[in-house]
Amino acid sequence: MNLMREPKVKKLILSAGATGTNLDKSVKLFKILTGMNPQIIKAGPKQRIPSFGVRPGLPLGTRVTIRGKKSIALLKKLLGAVDNSLNKKKVSENHLSFGIKEYVDIPGIEYDREIGIRGFNVTVNFERAGKRVKIRKVKSGKLPKKQHISKEEIITKMEENFKTEFR
Repeated sequence: MNLMREPKVKKLILSAGATGTNLDKSVKLFKILTGMNPQIIKAGPKQRIPSFGVRPGLPLGTRVTIRGKKSIALLKKLLGAVDNSLNKKKVSENHLSFGIKEYVDIPGIEYDREIGIRGFNVTVNFERAGKRVKIRKVKSGKLPKKQHISKEEIITKMEENFKTEFR
C-alpha cells in the first residue's frame, strides 16, 4: 500500500459533560489518565437554556486532546475497557467514537474514592498525509473526496493495528 494513502491516528479526544463538583471530579480523572491539564468547556456568550439551567459562561464539561505516540498507547488501554470490540455504528467518516461507562474498567486504573464512578467519551480522529494543504494560511487548497477516510478503511486499520473486533 502507498504510505501517503495510509490513514493515521491524528488525535485522541477525551471528553465529559459535568457541572459543579462532578466537573472537578472529571478534571481530576483526566489528569490521572493523561498527565495533562484538561480544558474546561463553557457555555457561549449568548447560549441560554433556562430549562436546563444553562446560562452564559457556565462551565459545562471538560476535555483533553492527546496527540502523537502517547495517544496510540492510551487508545490501546481505553480499548481494553470495552473488551476491544466496538459497534460499526460508532464509526463515521474520518473518526470513530465510543463511550466508557466506568473508568475502573480501564486496565491498570484503580478506583479513587474522591472521583467516584465516572464515565467519559473517547473520539479518535484519523487523517492522511497531505491534510496541511487545506489548513495552511498561504496558498491553502481544497482536498478531494479521496483524501477523506471511509468507514471501511477505519475499520480495517483498527482491526489490523489494534486487534479490535467490530459487530
